Amino acid sequence: MAILCGRETKLLIQGVGRMGTYHAQLSLDYGTRVVGGVAPGKGGSRVLDLPVFDTVREAVAETGADASAIFVPPAGAADAVLEAADAGLAVAVCVTEHIPVLDMLEAKTALRGSRTRLVGPNCPGIVVPEQCRLGIMPAAITKPGPVGVVSRSGTLTYEAVDQLSRLGIGQSTCLGIGGDPIIGTTFIDALELFEADPETRAVVLIGEIGGSAEEEAAEFIRSEMKTPVAAFIAGQKAPPGKRMGHAGAIIAGGKGKASDKIAALERAGIAVAPSPAEIGRTLVEHVPSLRS
Repeated sequence: MAILCGRETKLLIQGVGRMGTYHAQLSLDYGTRVVGGVAPGKGGSRVLDLPVFDTVREAVAETGADASAIFVPPAGAADAVLEAADAGLAVAVCVTEHIPVLDMLEAKTALRGSRTRLVGPNCPGIVVPEQCRLGIMPAAITKPGPVGVVSRSGTLTYEAVDQLSRLGIGQSTCLGIGGDPIIGTTFIDALELFEADPETRAVVLIGEIGGSAEEEAAEFIRSEMKTPVAAFIAGQKAPPGKRMGHAGAIIAGGKGKASDKIAALERAGIAVAPSPAEIGRTLVEHVPSLRS
């Protein structure tokens, strides 16, 4: 069972610029049902032979869209998220990086009680292999199968997926949740979805330094999940106070260290890969039945 999106998903592109158009084409090539774009002031035009609308609400009314990928520049991206929610979309994937934290705090607060599931920002999005692609993830490396992948790191999402596919192990859903301090879908949100999915037999979780999301996920896995989990934590050599990549990847106030996250995961019975090159092997050793 696909989570968050599937073959029937109708995708809008919010922000029909060069990047949005490029990834709309890649999603179309993958077989995703891209139904239109949104760009204020450009309503009535066409891009990739698809209609462009001034607002998300207009686009939903005309196309029946139920998901969007947001490529709006940082200053307007949080408003784009709220517009997606106001139009009633089920899923909004926000690819945009460098959105001000205060903007996202206000947007996430406004989303409480909304039916819209926000993924991101600063994330690669979602791929359900051979079904749909929302965002920027390289779908060609994916393969249908039983492993859910959830990651704060975009690049390491691709690395984990590629390792699994090369081992002959497919994925149920590949989900990049983003590395900003404030995001829509958390590890726990994703783990709940994977635990409820009968076709997901194992999960790969990729975390990084900063914050406490991995420790919270470890406790959730320990107390709520039967599905086996393997993990990797990036930034193990990062010095305190030095931001490494993502806005949220910083050890501050003595918290957020890789060693603490690894210890919490291991206490919860999660197999932790010692290096990014061993994510796939670690999962297979932890769940040998995936080989069959």
